[in-house]
Amino acid sequence: MSTVKQLDEQLNAMVLSGQAMEAFEQFYADDVVMQENDKEPTVGKAANRERELQFFASVEQFHGAAVKASAAGEAVSFGEWELDVTFKGGSRVVMKQVSVRQWKDGKIVHEKFYYDGAH
Repeated sequence: MSTVKQLDEQLNAMVLSGQAMEAFEQFYADDVVMQENDKEPTVGKAANRERELQFFASVEQFHGAAVKASAAGEAVSFGEWELDVTFKGGSRVVMKQVSVRQWKDGKIVHEKFYYDGAH
């Protein structure tokens, strides 16, 4: 079985290559809980899939992304992300956030995003 570090690197590589939804299907548990800052958590893979699809539907143009730093432990991984996007009907934004992923049996069971400002 792969380590959390290896799984996290595979997931990040897929996201960076434009395969975010494929990575979601492969690496996220059916009962995953995802949360942005202190907003109400979204529970379950189906609800989070819809949330992810809504985000991607709001993007007019994707200019790039980068993982600035990452670390992994036995059951947790951290990533500092920078995303450059233009939203539909909006302006170009460089989003900076940190994701904290809790892993169990090779799947993400909890992910929380920390960032300043609104996305």
